Parts: sequence; structure tokens; C-alpha cells
Amino acid sequence: MLEIFFSQIVEFFVNLVGTLDYLGIFILMTIESSFIPFPSEIVLIPAGVLVSKGEMAATLVFLSGLAGSIAGALINYFIALHLGRRIVNKLIFLYGKFLFINEKSITKSENYFKKHGEITTFTGRLIPVIRQLISLPAGFSKMNLFKFTLFTSLGAGIWCAILIYLGYIFGDNLPLIKQNLNIITTILITIALFIILIYLLSKRWAKELRKNNY
Repeated sequence: MLEIFFSQIVEFFVNLVGTLDYLGIFILMTIESSFIPFPSEIVLIPAGVLVSKGEMAATLVFLSGLAGSIAGALINYFIALHLGRRIVNKLIFLYGKFLFINEKSITKSENYFKKHGEITTFTGRLIPVIRQLISLPAGFSKMNLFKFTLFTSLGAGIWCAILIYLGYIFGDNLPLIKQNLNIITTILITIALFIILIYLLSKRWAKELRKNNY
């Protein structure tokens, strides 16, 4: 039953993307990456299917998806930049005890993102769920806009390319798409964690070297 439902969703989005063309991909990916998060798989995998049928161009699909991802991320970034502190303060006041958050934990999180925002933004774009939410702490901590856009583009670009490729290679073979998507997601999460570990270790080694030089 779930397989049939998933199949119908993919078929719907194949038709929708085919109707709306590249602008549709841009709009859907903007929505997916911002205030109404839903799986980007149901936009770009069908687009990849259309590429395999010769109905869309791979480069334009990729650029539309990437541009939409960046646009959606920037919406969240600016919302958090201008409204974040006010909203979080209200959450702390109303639900702080239940959510186990307080001013100290928020400040700590903010300081962490100021120090490690670039690597966190890049790797966060490779991890499901976190991918849509990573823009909020970036805006909240006032991360440099150029750096935010650059590292968002790198992470989102990798994810877009993978989804389009899956649709192109496996076409309408939904079981294979789901199987390979799960494998690739696991690999990407592992790679993201490995990158973060290497990054933190290199920071620690650099700090130790500076100490030894003094």
C-alpha cells in the first residue's frame, strides 16, 4: 500500500515538473528548502526521470534545483537574522523548561556556529531534515552572507546532483531508487560526520601547534 502511494506521488510530481518546466523545479525547491520543508527527492528524482527520457536538460534541471535550494535557504537565513532572537526568547519564556533550553544553551549554540558555521552549513546540507533547518542557526548567529551562500551551494549542489542522477539511472524503478537513496543517504551522513571529525581534529592540532610555538 505504501509502495503504491509513493508511486502515485512520484507520478504526480513527474507530471507537475513536466508541466511547470524549470521554473517549477525552482519554485518547488525554494519551498522545500524554506518554510514548508518536504522531501526534495519528490522533485528532483522525477526531474531526473524526465532527463532520462530526453524531455529535460540535465544542466538546466541541476541549476534550477540548486538556485531554488539557495533561494529557500536565504529565506530562512533572513527570517532567522531579523526575527530569530525575538522568537527564541518567547520560546524560552513559554516552553524553556519543557524543551530543556535556556539563555545559556542558546548563547553556547550561537558561539559554536560563529566559530564553525562554514563546515556546519556544508555538512548540514547533506543530512536529511537538518538540510532544511541549517539556515536558521546561520541567520541567528549572523553568519557572513557570502560564506553562507557559498557553503550552502556546495552542499546543496552535491545533494541535487545525486537525486537527479538517481532519477536518470533508475527511471521509474521505485524499489531500486528507494534502496539506493537509503544507501547514499547513509554514506553521505557518514561522510559528513567524518568531515566534521577531521575538521575538529585539525582545529585542535592547529591550536596545539600555536601553543608549542609560544
